[in-house]
Amino acid sequence: METERVILSLAALAQGTRLDVFRLLVAAEPDGLPAGEIARRLEVPHNTMSSHLGILSRAGLVHSERFSRSIIYRADLDALRATVAFLLKDCCGGRPEICAPLMAELSPCCPPKVASDA
Repeated sequence: METERVILSLAALAQGTRLDVFRLLVAAEPDGLPAGEIARRLEVPHNTMSSHLGILSRAGLVHSERFSRSIIYRADLDALRATVAFLLKDCCGGRPEICAPLMAELSPCCPPKVASDA
């Protein structure tokens, strides 16, 4: 991932409402949410929300798809993964003992799903 893309991603998330929007959309995966519903849940005026969603879209963190009269927004989890990977690449100068606590902190949030033979 190029540096400029990471800077755009981090800058987009460096504002409270946009961070809240992104976290809400991550929680709503894979279905996403209509723009109006995002604005309602976060109690943000629709025109202001439109601006925030545009910034997140230009940063590549969200994408949208029109369904009838609604625009459904979804978090781009690949972009999030690429941003985090960029930040962690060559973590701590290749010293795993320094990175281990950070990686351990990230692991419990998203344990892999185990396929069940039911």
